[in-house]
Formats: sequence, structure tokens, C-alpha cells
Amino acid sequence: MLQYRGYRKEIYMKKFINEFKIFIMRGNVLDMAVGVIIGGAFQKIVTSLVNDIIMPIISVITGGINFTDWFIALDGEHYATLAMAQAAGASTLNYGTFLTEVLNFLIMAFIIFILVKTMNKLASKVHKEAEVEKEPTTKTCPFCKTEIALEATRCPHCTSQLKDNTNA
Repeated sequence: MLQYRGYRKEIYMKKFINEFKIFIMRGNVLDMAVGVIIGGAFQKIVTSLVNDIIMPIISVITGGINFTDWFIALDGEHYATLAMAQAAGASTLNYGTFLTEVLNFLIMAFIIFILVKTMNKLASKVHKEAEVEKEPTTKTCPFCKTEIALEATRCPHCTSQLKDNTNA
């Protein structure tokens, strides 16, 4: 009896593993995995853009303000920098860092918006070109205005005899 249960578990595990293989090998799962990996690398580029290029420019424009030093110490003390507050062990609300992350998100969202918009435009252009290349497969019955097959000699809806086979 124990061997029977073990055998059923073995069959169940083989079936489970096969289903998992099928799931993993589907195209959309692989595409998603590639997207996540590229997205992670792209996030590092955007973070560097915000932290190393945009925020220093904003700091110069605002008179040398360092946004990472915008914080509130929850212990009621005043600290000159966030590093000093953290070294003292104070709990802090880091709203300057939060603002930097919001800017990071907005830039990422804008870039993705532009990318998706461009891809949709290209897909629409390709779709329109494909539609233009298609030859019509239907025509309209001149008597009842029903759409019928291009080769039809009689309308299946109103049973009218059509004069020519190419154009109704």
C-alpha cells in the first residue's frame, strides 16, 4: 500500500514537472522574463540619470540643495545631514530621497510611454500596410445590400441573380 502511494506521488510529480516545463517554454513567459531582465538593467540606467545628472543640475539651480538631506528626524533632534542622523541611530522620514525616487519613477514612466507609443505607431503602420495589400473577398448585393462572396452569382439572402461575377 505504501509503495502504491509513492508510485502515485511519483506520477503526480512527473506530471507537475511536465506541466511546469510546458508553462516555462511558452513564448509569453520567456518574453516576460527577458522584459524583466532588461527592465532591471534599464532601471539602473534611469536611476543613474536621475542621481548623477538630473539631481546635481537641480541642486545647482536651487542653490546647492542636496535632496537626500531633506529628512525629518523622528527623535526631535536636529541633524545637519541624513548620514549624521543615521549614525546617531535616529529614525528618519526621508522625504528628499522619496522625491528623488518619484522623479526616477516619472522619468521611467515617460520613457516607457514614449516607447509604447512608438511601438504602437509602428504596429499600426504595419497593420495598415497589411490591410492595403489584401484583396477584397466580398462584394455587396445591389438589391438587398447584403455582403456576399465575391464569386457569388446569386445572392443567398434575397436570391437575386447577379449580372456579372466580378462586381455587383
